[in-house]
Amino acid sequence: MPAHLRRLGFALAALVLSSGLALAQTKITLAVGGGSCLCYLPTILAKQLGEFEKAGLAVEVVDFKGGSESLKAVIGGSADVVSGYFDHCVNLAAKGQHLQAFVVYDRYPGFALVVSPKHTAEINSIKDLANKKVGVSAPGSSTDFFLKYMLSKNGVDPNSVSVIGVGLGATAVAAMEQGQIDAAIMLDPAVTLLQGKNKDLKILSDTRTQKDTLAVFGGEYPGGALYTKADWIASHEKEVQGMTTAIVATLKWIHSHTPEEIMAKMPPEMVGKDKDLYLAALKNTIPMYSETGRMDPKGAAAVLAVFSQSSPDVAKANIDLSKTYTNKYVEAANKKMGMK
Repeated sequence: MPAHLRRLGFALAALVLSSGLALAQTKITLAVGGGSCLCYLPTILAKQLGEFEKAGLAVEVVDFKGGSESLKAVIGGSADVVSGYFDHCVNLAAKGQHLQAFVVYDRYPGFALVVSPKHTAEINSIKDLANKKVGVSAPGSSTDFFLKYMLSKNGVDPNSVSVIGVGLGATAVAAMEQGQIDAAIMLDPAVTLLQGKNKDLKILSDTRTQKDTLAVFGGEYPGGALYTKADWIASHEKEVQGMTTAIVATLKWIHSHTPEEIMAKMPPEMVGKDKDLYLAALKNTIPMYSETGRMDPKGAAAVLAVFSQSSPDVAKANIDLSKTYTNKYVEAANKKMGMK
């Protein structure tokens, strides 16, 4: 065979092979409730590291303002899986909707209840938030649940507070700096960015560390996880296993690399202009990330206890917690990687 025909044959074979690989990838739409938040970093990093592709998945990440909006996308069928807070699985179980978390990447929630620098003088405690305007990522999101829990715990009627959706990133920082709201539930890097500009920033409650989380909730409290409808999991086990393996591999990568190396892999628009403050926030956040991806049953029970306090519907729903999460895919992923 002439050389040029042989080369053409090789080129066609390569084309068929590459298109075959492309066809082999299953397309998944993943809804994230505020991608710039460090609480969701393992999901964004998994995409950046190519871990989803290694698992044979073509994952499209769609960014929403808050967890309640990404949840609506999955319930409505425009997204397959949510990267959001596990507490939605518990809350919706009370409404008869069966959602299940299959890999957990945050060991604690990372919420901080922060006073606006413009309103520092008149707000000294959570009790002072009665009849005030308080920002959350989006109404009905985990930040909103946490606010209502902290208000109830401190004897403030949640209905007396005006809840305003301000997002989690630059929009939240701007609303706080301008004094449009009196306080907000914020997460990193926004908290550290605001603190960098306002040295005397007042934080009324903080769950960014294990110590503070234990003080607020009485135990570890799982935050970010991948979750979706239980029937979708049952009919897409291969895809669920692939996504789980990708997140577990990313968690392993996080805990074996420096904060500087992690930051270098993140999209520049998420890091923002002030790299030093982002790095400081990242260093604070790394202990929050799970090392295994497993759900701790005690953590799930803590979520149920919190919701039972702030929601009568959850308290009386007699929820079977074991149906709100599964460690099956995480165990398989850890076994495959030789992790205990």
